[in-house]
Amino acid sequence: MDFSSTRYEYPRALNALVAALARLPGIGRRSAERLALALLDWSPEAHADVGARIARLRSDVKTCSVCGNLSDDTRCGICADPRRDPHAVCVVETATQIPVIERCGGFHGRYHVLGGRLVPLDNKGPADLRIDALRCRLDEEAIAELILATSPDVEGEATAIYLMHEFRGHP
Repeated sequence: MDFSSTRYEYPRALNALVAALARLPGIGRRSAERLALALLDWSPEAHADVGARIARLRSDVKTCSVCGNLSDDTRCGICADPRRDPHAVCVVETATQIPVIERCGGFHGRYHVLGGRLVPLDNKGPADLRIDALRCRLDEEAIAELILATSPDVEGEATAIYLMHEFRGHP
């Protein structure tokens, strides 16, 4: 018998889970297979717990009404912390950049999440970002320092340059 042309396939349910997990950022097909196979060893209770957490994720994780950071409540822990310097605001593209800056331990101000960056080729312009919310914060809060922490690529630099021109000379 010639088995060289026979190709093994996982069961449909497992293949579907592998495909779903592979859609996560940074997870390739092989990593998705390892995760799916590991999940086969979990108890039904553990599956139910993870499933319930995933189902509640969008309702349980909120956006901070002040800065746009991820939060458990209407205000994130950074905005609610009276020890943070309210006069310094670090502008980031996404909330995922905040923990990276926080781990460095050198910045003790607050943040403003733009919700992306300018990408003209994808029709993402200033109206698609939280620039108006930043303008309101600058008008209403005593912000003395605006730190632009956008990505060091073409779109991130373009976003930083746009913000510099937009808020140059702003009180």
